[in-house]
Amino acid sequence: MPGDGTDRRGSVVISIDAELGWGFHDLESPPRERIERSREGWLVLANLLDEYEIPATWAIVGHLLLEDCDGTHADHPAGEEWFAWDGMGRRDLRFADGLVDRVVDSPVDHEIACHTFSHVLFGDGDTSREVAVAELEQSRTAFAERGLEFTSFVFPRNQVGHRDVLAEYGVTAYRGGRAPDESTLRTAAESLLGTYDPHLPEPTVDEYGLVFVPPSQYLFGFEGIYHEIAEATVGDPVVAQARLGIDAAAESGGLYHVWLHPNNLTSPLQRRRIERILASLDANRHRVRIETMADVASRVRSSEPAAVSE
Repeated sequence: MPGDGTDRRGSVVISIDAELGWGFHDLESPPRERIERSREGWLVLANLLDEYEIPATWAIVGHLLLEDCDGTHADHPAGEEWFAWDGMGRRDLRFADGLVDRVVDSPVDHEIACHTFSHVLFGDGDTSREVAVAELEQSRTAFAERGLEFTSFVFPRNQVGHRDVLAEYGVTAYRGGRAPDESTLRTAAESLLGTYDPHLPEPTVDEYGLVFVPPSQYLFGFEGIYHEIAEATVGDPVVAQARLGIDAAAESGGLYHVWLHPNNLTSPLQRRRIERILASLDANRHRVRIETMADVASRVRSSEPAAVSE
């Protein structure tokens, strides 16, 4: 009820899949340019978030936290072949080498979340429970050695699986599942015309007691020649989508959850997109809460009815 002190504003969450080269090491033809420029994109994104004082959930691949390794991880049930990727000859694509410190030491209160240890796809039918346990165990150890909390989890490629393992390892919130496809020409046109209807999912508590924080939109789904034409003539449709999403969250009190990778920021055009979105979010602070996944999970849990003891 009005005047009860409850913040009824909508919420905007930015989650970031921070993986350097690990996000592509299972692919036969990985996007080489994105991998090579992923460290640069990481720093650009961190600097922009600092500039606008906007917190985000950085989901880190656990292997990036290591100082070094033997390159085989023979104790991991995924097998030595899974870890055979050499980072295209670059150590700094297999280890963070200061990038996580850049986020942790930021004046902005970011959340560090887990993105598995080596970007195993938990939703793949070939991923055994044993592998999932190893990914959580080795990630949690790496987080603990760096003094990082281990509470939120982002499934690689949003493929959900083995949620029971997440619960066993103390995870409280996760992102996964597919948002609606926002990469079509029709969606782009609707965004620029202002008729686009943003996806505002409802965070829920699942059967394992985990808070599911669903995604609304991937910020780099609409790319290529059509995007370049739109940007040069009428504006970036994705920026228009994001602004409409922020407005919708503010007006409805709902959740607008966008996500991206640092390796998306490989050109001035892509960097400009993120800067415009962050500027719009900054201008709407009075209308929406800017939250991390952990913030959402805490809020959802606090609204649950208290258990009645017998």
